[in-house]
Amino acid sequence: MSWTDERVEKLKQLWSEGLSASQIAAQLGGVSRNAVIGKVHRLSLPGRAKSGAPAPAQPTRASKANTTPPRAPNFASRASTRSGTTTSAQASASIAAQQAPRTAGATALKQEVELETVAEIQTQVDRKNVVVPIMRRIALTELTERTCKWPVGDPTQDDFYFCGCEAPENSPYCSYHAKLAYQPVSDRRKPR
Repeated sequence: MSWTDERVEKLKQLWSEGLSASQIAAQLGGVSRNAVIGKVHRLSLPGRAKSGAPAPAQPTRASKANTTPPRAPNFASRASTRSGTTTSAQASASIAAQQAPRTAGATALKQEVELETVAEIQTQVDRKNVVVPIMRRIALTELTERTCKWPVGDPTQDDFYFCGCEAPENSPYCSYHAKLAYQPVSDRRKPR
């Protein structure tokens, strides 16, 4: 099938009438819907007239001014109330987010500010029960099957080393570093 001048003119006419590419292909015969779409693009035809329903009416300016957009949730204050603690940085960020002006159309609306007071809880860690092993600070060439292979520092620096403490037979790490490396599944899945 070739695009003759009269087929191109009929395509332009049907396109301007608002027919779909499938309908045009059916009327032309011997051409696919995709061929019609391709030819329309190659001819750079303008957008066609909409067939069927009239265009929806635009809302008036008065109706736009009366509608207020929904309020965005404040996730920062929710997170701080869940954990029970807040820092001054979190509080100021929360207040700044709440005081940002809302808009309706081109009109800025005054934001109602709701402050939530949260008590700051101080926690202390019992450091008596934490045992950190004294590392032997061994190099890569000194590692064996029975030494802890926990890396310490930046590998590109000269002061990089491995723990080197004695490791159990079935683990690459000593008991202390194994607790850090292998966390129970229930602890990993807790929401933070």
